[in-house]
Amino acid sequence: MLSKASEYAIRALVYICIKSHDSKRPGYREIAKQIEAPEQFTAKVLQSLVRSGFLRSVRGRGGGFFFEEGSKPITILEIITEIEGDHLFTRCGIGLNQCSDEFPCPIHHQYAIIREQYKKLAESTTIESLAERIIAGDAVLNRL
Repeated sequence: MLSKASEYAIRALVYICIKSHDSKRPGYREIAKQIEAPEQFTAKVLQSLVRSGFLRSVRGRGGGFFFEEGSKPITILEIITEIEGDHLFTRCGIGLNQCSDEFPCPIHHQYAIIREQYKKLAESTTIESLAERIIAGDAVLNRL
C-alpha cells in the first residue's frame, strides 16, 4: 500500500529516533544500511524530510540527522501524507476514477472499512512508539 519513499522515510525516522536515545546523529549511509534501503534513494528521502521540517541535519564531522530538541511527536500519517498526499486514504481500492458510495466499485464498501482502519492506525502511531517497541525488543527494524 505504501510507496517505497514512505516505507523508507518511516524506517529512517524510526532508526534516527533509536539512535537519538544514545545522543547519536547517524549519516545517510548508516541509515540506508540499517533500514535495508539504497543509499542514494535514502539520501533523497532524508533531504525531503529535512525540507519538510521533520528532521534536522548537520554536515561534516559529528554531523548527521537528528530531531529538533523538544519537537512534537510525529505520526506515520503525517509522513505518509507529506510524501504521498492523502490519496492513500481516499482512493478506490482497485483504482477507479469514479468510485463513490453512489457509484461503488465491486470492493468499495469492504475497502472503505480497511482504508479507515489503516488511517486510524497511522493517526495513532508515532515514530517514537515504533522506536520504543524496537528498543524494548518487541519488534525489529531490519534482518541484519
